[in-house]
Amino acid sequence: MLAFLPAPVRGVIGSLLLAANTILCCTPLFIVSLFKLCLPFAAAQRVTDELMRHIHEAWISNNKGWMNLVGRTRWDIEGLAGLDYQHSYLVTSNHQSWVDIMVLQYVLNRRIRPLKFFLKQVLIWVPVIGLAWWALGFPFMKRYSKAYLAKHPEKQGKDLQTTRRTCARFRGKPTAIFNFAEGTRFTPAKHAEQGSPFRHLLKPKAGGIAFVLDAMGEQLESIINVTIHYPQGTPGFWDLLCGRVARVEVTFEALAIPKEFLGRSYDQDEAYRLAFQQWINRLWEEKDERLERMRQQ
Repeated sequence: MLAFLPAPVRGVIGSLLLAANTILCCTPLFIVSLFKLCLPFAAAQRVTDELMRHIHEAWISNNKGWMNLVGRTRWDIEGLAGLDYQHSYLVTSNHQSWVDIMVLQYVLNRRIRPLKFFLKQVLIWVPVIGLAWWALGFPFMKRYSKAYLAKHPEKQGKDLQTTRRTCARFRGKPTAIFNFAEGTRFTPAKHAEQGSPFRHLLKPKAGGIAFVLDAMGEQLESIINVTIHYPQGTPGFWDLLCGRVARVEVTFEALAIPKEFLGRSYDQDEAYRLAFQQWINRLWEEKDERLERMRQQ
C-alpha cells in the first residue's frame, strides 16, 4: 500500500509502527504478568496465561499488518495442512537472518500456539521486549564454553536443567517450542570456520532439540521441520522494515518423533546421543538438498 514511498521512509514508518505495537501490547502484558505473580493459584494462572497468549498473538497480528502495509511480499508456503492449534509441537528451522523469526510468526500465528524461543540469557536486558519475553515464559539459556566448563565443572548440565524446568511448566497444555538447531545465523564466514559439510547450512546442534524431547517428548504431536529461503538474497531486519523483502519461500514438514528417542537421556546415554546426532544430521542433509533445489528454481 505504501510501495510508492521511498524505502527509507517506509523503514521509518515500519520502525515506528513496530515500536508503537510493542508498547501498546507490552503495557497490558506487564499488568497481567503482575497479577500472575501475585495470584499463584491454579485458576488464576490459567486465566492470566490465556490473557497473555491473546496479547502475544495480537502483537504478531499487528506486526503482520505493518509488514503488509510497507511491502508487497510474495509468500510461497507449503505443508501447513494438518497443523492443529490444540496440539504441542517442537519447531526447528534453518537460520539466516533476524527476519526468520518474523517470517515464522507471520505464517504460524493462530495456526499453532505462539512460538516460545530459546534465548541467550543476555537478551533479557533488551529494553521492554526482554521483559516481555520473560513474562511470556521464554526459556533463557546461559551458554558456557568448553574452556569455562573445564574450570567450573559444577556448571555442566545447567542448560539441560533450565530446559527441563521450562518444559515442566508446559505439561498438560498445548505449546509450541522453537529451537534454531544451528544455534546462530548462517554466514559464509561461519560456514568456512566450521568446515560445514553442508552447502547452505551450518552444522546442527542436536542437544537443544534432544533436551526438549527428554523433558516433554510424550506430549509433542510431532517435530515441525521448517525450511526458509529468500530467492532475492538474505534480507536484514532493516530490509523488512523498508518493505524490501520481495519473496519468501517456506516449507513445513511434520516429522513423527521416533519412538526409540522417547524416554531417553541425551546427556547420560551415549548410544542414544550418537543415534540422535546422526538422525539430525540426516535431516540437515535433506534440508540442504531442499535449499539447493529452491535456489535452482
